[in-house]
Amino acid sequence: MLPPARGPLSEGVLAVLAGGGTRLPDTRAVHRSDAYGDDLQLLLYVLYELHYRGFAGVDERLEWDPALLGVRAAAEDVFLDALRRDGGSGRTDVAEAVDTLQLEPVGDDGRGVSHHLQREGELWQLREYAAVRSLYHLKEADPHLWVVPRLRGRAKAAMVAVEFDEFGAGRAEDVHARLFADLMTDLGLDARYGHYLDVAPAQALATVNMMSLFGLHRRLRGALVGHFAAVEITSSPGSRRLARALRRAGAGPAAQRFYDEHVEADAVHEQVVRHEVIDGLLEDEPGLAADIVLGIEATGHLEDLLGDHLLAAWREGRSALRAPLTRP
Repeated sequence: MLPPARGPLSEGVLAVLAGGGTRLPDTRAVHRSDAYGDDLQLLLYVLYELHYRGFAGVDERLEWDPALLGVRAAAEDVFLDALRRDGGSGRTDVAEAVDTLQLEPVGDDGRGVSHHLQREGELWQLREYAAVRSLYHLKEADPHLWVVPRLRGRAKAAMVAVEFDEFGAGRAEDVHARLFADLMTDLGLDARYGHYLDVAPAQALATVNMMSLFGLHRRLRGALVGHFAAVEITSSPGSRRLARALRRAGAGPAAQRFYDEHVEADAVHEQVVRHEVIDGLLEDEPGLAADIVLGIEATGHLEDLLGDHLLAAWREGRSALRAPLTRP
């Protein structure tokens, strides 16, 4: 179902999608909005979702409605400008950016979400984390597929090889999105696609919107590859910590399996992405180096924003969601 609005911009778009509105937001108002705020991020999320599974009762022809695309383009300008300003250094050294991703704190000194959950996370925090991440993981590999027609040679072959694993190597029961749905069920959560959109904070929407932004635009293919590299290279150690956190909290085997699977699979993917996808793309299009770095750094920036939001709430003993979850 369509979500409730979070401000005047998303309210206008949602009214049009629902069939009862005729007035879309003025692009000048869009350009004045907070790039990371609830209103703009929900607007983007809803319009991007028309390219995925859509919403009940929304005319599918609106996916390519010129007026809606105009509003989306204005919102994308605001978002991308913020990512370049706050998350992009302008560097072009891809090897250095990738090496930075591989730096891990010694012992348990890390301050990120996975470190917190491994050390002291409670079951209610793990449930909130899974609910927030469901917006990403239940469509995990989908936006990355949009880049495949825009690659060639080594980069394309390697990208498809990694995606093949993400989609379960041809087995529906092993599709990573399915494994995450099983994790959610094990934690007493509702595993339906998009179910937790209403309670997810803007920071969580932004991480998904960035994937859609990079994936839908051919000119941002380098940034999409950079984002993909950041996800795959940092996934294995983070997944190991989250698997330990779930075991410590007493979660069941289905919850543990998702992260156990990523510890092994993404350790292999890391090498393929670095030496075949990235190197292959740079061999074909060396001018995309700065965009690859942007994708890496913008991913880190948005993950930091989300992590800071989650940890600030949890350390105060309160929910990080817009509304607390019901008990399982």
